[in-house]
Amino acid sequence: MTAVKSPLPPEQMGQVREELLRTLTRLERSMKIAGLTDRARDLEQDTVGRLSRIDAIQNESLNKKLEEREKTQLAQILDALRRIEEGTYGACSACGRPIPFERLMIYPETRACTQCATGN
Repeated sequence: MTAVKSPLPPEQMGQVREELLRTLTRLERSMKIAGLTDRARDLEQDTVGRLSRIDAIQNESLNKKLEEREKTQLAQILDALRRIEEGTYGACSACGRPIPFERLMIYPETRACTQCATGN
């Protein structure tokens, strides 16, 4: 499929770009904070008792999942910013139709219109 020119007017494009940059800043801050506390832990020394170790293991698992989700979102945001620079942002990557501005403001890193995203 060939690249489709962005269907958004400049003022809407600016609003979406600002939202992406705000989200990027929050995400980078969150990842930095998580990185400061993300250290190898000796579960035997940090916890007392079997249930405490189980809690610690579950927390570690949740932290890893959060980190994976943040990395995925970071890649999506950087991709959206790249598409803005290329002038292809706001067009569905599947069907080429414009993605509604309201959807872009709620989920600015999306690549698909609602119909293509839901498979309808």
